[in-house]
Amino acid sequence: MDDARKDQLGGKLKEAEGKLTGDELREGQGKAEHAKGDAKEKLEDVKDEVRERI
Repeated sequence: MDDARKDQLGGKLKEAEGKLTGDELREGQGKAEHAKGDAKEKLEDVKDEVRERI
């Protein structure tokens, strides 16, 4: 599993945990970690696109 997917999955788990326990801070941390994973994935897509064009 790549780093981006780990962040996305970990973020979703933390977000769900926060929702279940009513912990808004934990839920927010999960959302931020998931967004970080999304950003990493998009960056990798851009890198791949650049490599293809070179």
